[in-house]
Amino acid sequence: MAQDLSEKELLKMEVEQLKKEVKNTRVPISKTGKEIKDYMEAQAGNDPLLKGVPEDKNPFKEKGSCAIS
Repeated sequence: MAQDLSEKELLKMEVEQLKKEVKNTRVPISKTGKEIKDYMEAQAGNDPLLKGVPEDKNPFKEKGSCAIS
């Protein structure tokens, strides 16, 4: 797609993207990192990857065994 556009069009697209990005509020990573850590710790009890899935709710458990005789 970018190959079909002229250099002027590419620069115009880049300027438009930069105009969108300059409107974003920036927050230091020291603040957001702590917020993410706190959120992860608060949600850890609901995370099936950390606590596991109960057998009765596990859609991937074996339905039965298969025996070849």
